[in-house]
Amino acid sequence: MLPLLLVWFTLVSLNQPAICLEHRQQLQPVLLPNGCDDKCGRLHIPFPFHLNTSCASVSNAFHLSCLNSTTLYLHIGIQSYRVLDFFSDGILVDFPGTGSSTCRQYNGLNFFNFAGNDYLGISDDNVIGLYDCEDSSLCKADCETNELPDCDGNRGGALACCYPLSDHSNWHSGDGFSSFAKFGCRGVSSWIVPRGTNSGKRGIKLEWAIPRNKSQGLCASNAVMVSATTVEAGVRCSCQDGLVGDGFANGLGCFKSCIKEGQEAYGGECDNSPKRTQKKLVIVAGVLAPVFILASLLLFLCILKRPVKSSAFDIDQARYHSTISFRKACRTRLFSYRELDEATRGFDDGQKLVDGTNGTIHAGVLGDGSHIAVQKVQCENERDLIHVLSRIELLSAVLHRNLARLLGCCIESGYTLMVGYEYPANGTLEEHLHNNSGQEFGLDWYKRLSIAAETASILAYLQCEISPPIFHHGLKSSGYIFLDVDFSVKVAGFALLCSSSTTGPHVQKNDVYDFGLLLLEIISGSKHSDMPSLALQKIKSGKLEEIVDPSLYYHEQPIFRREQIEIVADIATRCLLFGGDGKIGMVDVAKELFHLAKESTDAGSKKGSALEETFSNSSLLQMISMSPDSVHVPRIAGPV
Repeated sequence: MLPLLLVWFTLVSLNQPAICLEHRQQLQPVLLPNGCDDKCGRLHIPFPFHLNTSCASVSNAFHLSCLNSTTLYLHIGIQSYRVLDFFSDGILVDFPGTGSSTCRQYNGLNFFNFAGNDYLGISDDNVIGLYDCEDSSLCKADCETNELPDCDGNRGGALACCYPLSDHSNWHSGDGFSSFAKFGCRGVSSWIVPRGTNSGKRGIKLEWAIPRNKSQGLCASNAVMVSATTVEAGVRCSCQDGLVGDGFANGLGCFKSCIKEGQEAYGGECDNSPKRTQKKLVIVAGVLAPVFILASLLLFLCILKRPVKSSAFDIDQARYHSTISFRKACRTRLFSYRELDEATRGFDDGQKLVDGTNGTIHAGVLGDGSHIAVQKVQCENERDLIHVLSRIELLSAVLHRNLARLLGCCIESGYTLMVGYEYPANGTLEEHLHNNSGQEFGLDWYKRLSIAAETASILAYLQCEISPPIFHHGLKSSGYIFLDVDFSVKVAGFALLCSSSTTGPHVQKNDVYDFGLLLLEIISGSKHSDMPSLALQKIKSGKLEEIVDPSLYYHEQPIFRREQIEIVADIATRCLLFGGDGKIGMVDVAKELFHLAKESTDAGSKKGSALEETFSNSSLLQMISMSPDSVHVPRIAGPV
């Protein structure tokens, strides 16, 4: 095997293309010119902004004009604003009436009377300086350390009053600068201070976005849709990690970025390896190929000479063991292979719900018309099979409203075992989160919160109230979480085949981490592989709304519901960061979500009672029902 590994390692290392920048979030986003390569003075104009109306864009709201081929202007209504710079999510403009040769230290509060429209809004990345304020209670000391230059580019002195718009205590999205008049302020200046720095650039950053009701087919296939921060009901497209571009189907889209020969390259240039490397590859392969062939022949001969131990497990013996277990449980049935094969149409890929670490799960319909989800587990030997049967016995003995009922199993010839679960009519959680269920509307926030609380509760119950504890080890929204007609959770697809070393804290760590991923999917409606890093980045920078599922209409939700989304995002973050350290467990998570969901229900409502029923006749009910403040749960200091 060693020669094989050497050959593989050598071939792979010599055939590597240019190094791709897969962690672009650590760098400033690359802004590329639009498809028409528009330019005015020193500024290259990125999509969706444009000079020529014939250039591909998404709206005339982003049309600009270039005066004397040097000065760029944005027009909003009858007002014109000089453009100073572009960002991936915004455009930097000057106060109206201010030219490159004029400089005003501050402007009247009503001089910039634009508060926002369907496409543009005042970004909360701005830090503003206020002058002659009668009430200084709005001034924030934490932004006074920023280096904010005067309008002529020289370093300015200390501000009498500085206020970051990211602090929403006295200013909110949709407000104009005139809202500071109530504090007796008479003048205002503005700077953009990029997050993570303390150096500002003079001007007003306007965030841009596209109205959600005009977003059909907006994004390229390898981009995701994100919600705007200050443009109400606005969205943008963002390329997935490792890709650059504008992300729009009508723009440049997304393509690979890499470092090649010391220079940044894009697209197809990243796929071409140097000819010299290819020549090295051919030489090395030619030298090592005979060695590999010889080693393979020797290995093959050794295998042939090994004594073969008869370890065939008789199917009757398997049925004997399974019958013993099922008689103990008295809740299961032995299916024939033919029954399950016909129910799942020969285990057709079109019936497959999930293919994961816990085996594959196919949806099917039995001869009597009842729906079933069939989990197929491949055992290696007799010992594994008996272990799986004991797990089935344990699961079948548990009766819980949020646990998918185990209907029975089938032992195929060899060591393949199939387990049948009830499959509710509402299908899987994934189908509803990604709107594959055929319903006109997706899941509202109330249903999502209840689903999260019920899922956490059943996991905590199985881990703390059942002996030996039952861990899931692979929780996903696809084939493991079913929904009944009332959108109540039914969890299935547990890890039936696991060693004794994976039944303790390690598996609980995996369950808590996987549940954190599930919470992010519930919030965002997305299951992209880069969602955890993207979500943590957005949450840390205070832009949670950019990852919230657009169908939840985050900006139209009441304040208490937006706060609930933020709390659930905080729980998800702690599951991802602290689950592995044991600082947060499923009981902690279930307790927080239980109280959060209960607050959203009317006292004594059916759903509220159902949540309590999750822990009925259980010592966990007292723990879960305690006030959130009575049990210490580690929190992250500051935004995460």
